Amino acid sequence: MAKERVAVFIDGSNFYFKLKSLGLKNTSRFDFRKFAEWLARDRAIVFCGYYVGVVRAQPDDARAQTMREAQRNLFNRLISPEQRFVVKKGYLMNNDGVFHEKGVDVQIAVDMLAGAYENQYDAALLVSSDTDLVPAIVKMKERGKAVECIGFSHQPSFALLKYATITRLLIKNDVEQFIPKILV
Repeated sequence: MAKERVAVFIDGSNFYFKLKSLGLKNTSRFDFRKFAEWLARDRAIVFCGYYVGVVRAQPDDARAQTMREAQRNLFNRLISPEQRFVVKKGYLMNNDGVFHEKGVDVQIAVDMLAGAYENQYDAALLVSSDTDLVPAIVKMKERGKAVECIGFSHQPSFALLKYATITRLLIKNDVEQFIPKILV
């Protein structure tokens, strides 16, 4: 019997801020591939997508330049042969020094639905707290696909928990195993 096929969809900005809210350090070295394998358990991973708004840096904006360089390094790691992720980019809109992500939830929803309609996977593993994804989850379930919503126990998204086929709430110990220890 064939293994169940899963697709992993990570809302990058949402995930980053959840890790940050847990007080985790060295998150730039997070092992997304091992995390995806851990989430998938013994199932076959057919797709891993990381969705995030891209920082657009002006030459005179040192903060944005630093953010952009860190993001470039992350993208290079994600698409490496070791990590094997597809990076899907939205954009970040700068509103008086406050950045707002645009277009990312739509990309996640489109990819989840396209995969469901094209029978690319049996279950979607969604790492997000974005309630804008609820309509896509409902439609996927109508197509007979399981949707596992993976969130964090300290800040759960009750709407996603309500509509998911399965929910998993992570704690700090669950995710810190994927961050390399820094030897001092």
